[in-house]
Amino acid sequence: MAKGRIEDRGNAAQRFMRATGKLRAVFGPANRSSIAHEMTEENRRLLAQRQAETQQWETITRPDGSTYVVPRNPEDRSLR
Repeated sequence: MAKGRIEDRGNAAQRFMRATGKLRAVFGPANRSSIAHEMTEENRRLLAQRQAETQQWETITRPDGSTYVVPRNPEDRSLR
């Protein structure tokens, strides 16, 4: 009878996943890849595209210290 209760709980990995489920929902899964590697050509292209996209915006700071983002040139629709 005691064996049935142990089987209901699952193995150690299943218990661990249930116990840390809420933490993983907030913090996400662990990343095990190294960050000390060369960039691929695809990543270089994506980086250049993202940098071009960010250059079309300007951050404005209000007197109260809050900030918001506006287009640098409202007529330019090339990246939007």
